[in-house]
Amino acid sequence: MAAQVRVLRQRVKSVRSTQKTTKAMEMIATSRIAKAQAKVQAAAPYSEMITEVLEALANVSTLDHPLLVERSSAKRAGILLITSDRGLCGGYNANGIKAAEELAALLRSQGKEPVLYIVGRKGVGYYTFRQRAIAESWTGFSEQPSYADAEAAASALLPAFIAGSDGQDEDGNQGIDEIHIVSTHFVSMITQTPRARRLAPMEIEYVDASAPSDGASKLLPAYEFEPSADLLLDEMLPKYVTSRIYAAMLDAAASESAARRAACKSATDNANDIIRSLSREVNQARQAQITQELSEIVGGADALAAATNEED
Repeated sequence: MAAQVRVLRQRVKSVRSTQKTTKAMEMIATSRIAKAQAKVQAAAPYSEMITEVLEALANVSTLDHPLLVERSSAKRAGILLITSDRGLCGGYNANGIKAAEELAALLRSQGKEPVLYIVGRKGVGYYTFRQRAIAESWTGFSEQPSYADAEAAASALLPAFIAGSDGQDEDGNQGIDEIHIVSTHFVSMITQTPRARRLAPMEIEYVDASAPSDGASKLLPAYEFEPSADLLLDEMLPKYVTSRIYAAMLDAAASESAARRAACKSATDNANDIIRSLSREVNQARQAQITQELSEIVGGADALAAATNEED
């Protein structure tokens, strides 16, 4: 009986230790959510402005840049999947991988070969375990990505896209005809939604300046470009793709922290339930032990009294 009490108390101690860890992780994740959201909001104006300028450039430029031209016979499509480096974040990674697999299935149905580019150790581990080919991977920054991390991904994706499926990039690898990104969008502290978007070829809204305006159509600002629009477009398109990747990484970081906070809170609450249940078992075992000891004492006293009476 005493051994059972010791075992139960050890289990309570172990659960309390785990609870402290999950509570600390919950608090850290909560603090990181606000920081990640602030970064997302800070990056939004830049993304909106560069999109507006690119649309203006595309409307006056005569440059047929590969990032703007739809390829009629696309054979290979790159998928940039953003996952986490660490676990304990609920279904965050599973949902993202599911969205990537659905996109890959859609691309295959269109006759395109999916090519995987992975951010995060969890995604790398998932596909490596299943012996799936990974073109490039980046790890170690999923919770706090920097612009340099986005540039690293873009520096691998853009040369492959420019080369196309009929060519090779700088490393001699076969190129791709499309770039898609699968990441998790932060909706709220409770809801994070995986989504897939195409980054390249880009979809630009072209405006016919000679067409009569009905007052409802979009009017582009009147820009004067120096140097030429063609040169600016050639320089800005890669920066636009990099900024989109960076924005997706920031959004995913906020989603990861929110998912981890929810998972850690659930784990902490479950630990409380387990501790209460184990504490009841400890009390019951202790009561049974005390009852048994009292019974043994009373039984011993009765036997001693009976022996004394027999001697008298």
